[in-house]
Amino acid sequence: MTKNLSFDYAEQPANCLYRPSIDVLFQSVAKHWQGSGIGVLLTGMGRDGAQGLKVLRDAGWHTIAQNQETCIVYGMPKAAVELKAAVEVLPVDAIASACTKILRMSAI
Repeated sequence: MTKNLSFDYAEQPANCLYRPSIDVLFQSVAKHWQGSGIGVLLTGMGRDGAQGLKVLRDAGWHTIAQNQETCIVYGMPKAAVELKAAVEVLPVDAIASACTKILRMSAI
């Protein structure tokens, strides 16, 4: 996310294993988005997204990771749970309704 709140692809940081990177996206959103929101991390291999989700949580966002039982690959959400980056760990079919409930209850 750029300063004017648009998305753009960049080959930075050069040492980043994943392209595009969820960590880079989440960290950029936390840096440039004024206010709070909801961050969701779904099934996937590796650890990409876990650190970025933690940055969002530390910035006051509500964060959700998909639970192990409904993941095809419990890599990315597991890493987020281990980092305590997720406020909630939910089955995939409960995430949309949880987001709706959070949005109704707050001014996100």
